[in-house]
Amino acid sequence: MTQKGSMKPVKNKKTEEPELEPLCCCEYIDRNGEKNHLGACLCDCEDLDEGCDRWITCKSVRPETCERIMDTISDRLRIPWLRGAKKVNISIIPPLVLLPVFLHVASWHFLLGVVVLTSLPVLALWYYYLTHRRKEQTLFFLSLGLFSLGYMYYVFLQEVVPRGRVGPTRLAVLTCGLFLILLALYRAKKNPGYLSNPAGTDRSLGGSHVECLSRKGQEKTKGFPGADTSGSLNNRALKDDLKGSSRVSAGSPTKVKEDWCAKCQLVRPARAWHCRICGICVRRMDHHCVWINSCVGESNHQAFILALLIFLLTSVYGITLTLDTVCRDRSVFTALFYCPGVYANYSSALSFTCVWYSVIITASMAYIFLIQLINISYNVTEREVQQALRQKTGRRLLCGLIVDTGQYNRAHL
Repeated sequence: MTQKGSMKPVKNKKTEEPELEPLCCCEYIDRNGEKNHLGACLCDCEDLDEGCDRWITCKSVRPETCERIMDTISDRLRIPWLRGAKKVNISIIPPLVLLPVFLHVASWHFLLGVVVLTSLPVLALWYYYLTHRRKEQTLFFLSLGLFSLGYMYYVFLQEVVPRGRVGPTRLAVLTCGLFLILLALYRAKKNPGYLSNPAGTDRSLGGSHVECLSRKGQEKTKGFPGADTSGSLNNRALKDDLKGSSRVSAGSPTKVKEDWCAKCQLVRPARAWHCRICGICVRRMDHHCVWINSCVGESNHQAFILALLIFLLTSVYGITLTLDTVCRDRSVFTALFYCPGVYANYSSALSFTCVWYSVIITASMAYIFLIQLINISYNVTEREVQQALRQKTGRRLLCGLIVDTGQYNRAHL
């Protein structure tokens, strides 16, 4: 009797779990949880039809309709893959299409170059503030940065190297610089120092050794009611102990107060912050960098600085080689602003346009690099600088370029 009774729940459990049919390379599970096919990507587009009808009749399209259209496009934009079509992030596509088009159009005439090269930073800043206001992650800037590196190198190989002014040694140095940039970016893209739960809950909870709790600590354990109750009690006790230890450390003048993060359900150590874009706390968070689509924190700050330095050196070197080839017998600074006859040849015009595009990107990266060096010299992070400016507790120096928060010792990191 006991054996039969114990077998019934097992049979019911097997019947409750239907077997999912394997997906072919063109099938996928859409956002509604239904099986769909790439061939049906243009079917059931009521929102798009409504938007087109309102646009044709000169009526305004409602914002919620535009959001639904973008959600549908991003959900159906996929490529065939093994065991189901893979979703492609729509934000990586505009740089791949628009950047070559804009640069080629800017190469037609000097005035077109001025208009295009002026509008590109404006459009990039507009998109940055749009995504930053919504607190959304985007691969647009990462795609733009990587594709810009590859496309500038491609134009250099196709238009500059065949002219014979760049020898194999110079080309090898530039190529090595490009690979070092990618290597440093790969290192900077890694874990910036995310706070996670220590392995196991048997570690000591005293003092400042405990840094975090698991965000999954409040989740109930399925199938074991007794473990559910005890788990919730243990998590509550852990929180109380950690909050108590943070209060104790706050009362000590030699320790910095640890803060409790309600979203991550953990105790943040000193100088750690919660990133609203990544949705997780980071040790000694500096800022969220859109160029690497990740936070810059304790673990990847050095790699981030190294990537900026290598990029600046490689970019300046490539700009110098290109201007020396396109505008001969002129200094780099003079050729940048005065290069007669450069638009007479389309190859020279494209190279000159790419030089100015590289100058704009290099100037922006140089500004970021300068701010980083200043913050390091004053032992502050960008997050602390912004908070000090909002609370009006920082001291501005050098026309606001330097902000001294006065909170941490400059000689101690």
